[in-house]
Amino acid sequence: MIAIDAGAGTREKALSGIEAAFAAIQQVESLMHPTRDGSDLRAIHRGRSGVPVKIHAWTWEVLAQSHRLHRLSNGAFDPCLPAARARAGAGYTGAGRFSDLELASPGWVIPHAPLHMDLGGIAKGYAVDRALLALREAGCDSGLVNAGGDLAVFGERSRAIVIRGHGDGSELVELENGAMASSDANCADRPAEHRGYYHGKTRHEIGSGRVTVRAVCAALADALTKCVLADPHGRGAALLGMLDARLLAYTQTP
Repeated sequence: MIAIDAGAGTREKALSGIEAAFAAIQQVESLMHPTRDGSDLRAIHRGRSGVPVKIHAWTWEVLAQSHRLHRLSNGAFDPCLPAARARAGAGYTGAGRFSDLELASPGWVIPHAPLHMDLGGIAKGYAVDRALLALREAGCDSGLVNAGGDLAVFGERSRAIVIRGHGDGSELVELENGAMASSDANCADRPAEHRGYYHGKTRHEIGSGRVTVRAVCAALADALTKCVLADPHGRGAALLGMLDARLLAYTQTP
């Protein structure tokens, strides 16, 4: 479920902004769906080794952000599903990792192995960011976009956000001109097709527990929750300070 709130000088301007925000979220879903025909991820999966693939600027931006986090986390953040299969005649052998994707130039990538990616660990946050930008561009002076575990706000006033399900109770935080994201490694309620970052990964790869992170944008907050879950006391935790982010809540489950 997605909820969008907008403040503007007129009702018409607010409604226009909300419509644009929903359209942005839908576009992100279409571009970055892991299996649907017409998506950029499907095009990359079908690509040939060493042959450039043209993708949308938004997808390239998310992949660039993912590449940076993959490097900074020493490979812990990896949106590639481990069960990628070689296709007959494609010139591939084995299954690839995210390091096998070359970001050749803006709008172009080159796969060097079979890559089956699911950007569920960052794309929903990016969709929230795009929706918030759509509100701004429509002339709204404040806004909130809440896509379940990913949320971002802008405007002069802060928003009171309740974090539920962490530890023994709930926690109230104030959020102003920023974003936050929550992830639960044990959550089983995921769409059948877009199963997200955790699908097929081992407990060692994704860790366990529930975590909430605050960051400058929702895409970063979303991705950092996965880094913290994978390595809560090591590199994942260190990334928070490096990227001006903050751990709001963390509950480890057995």
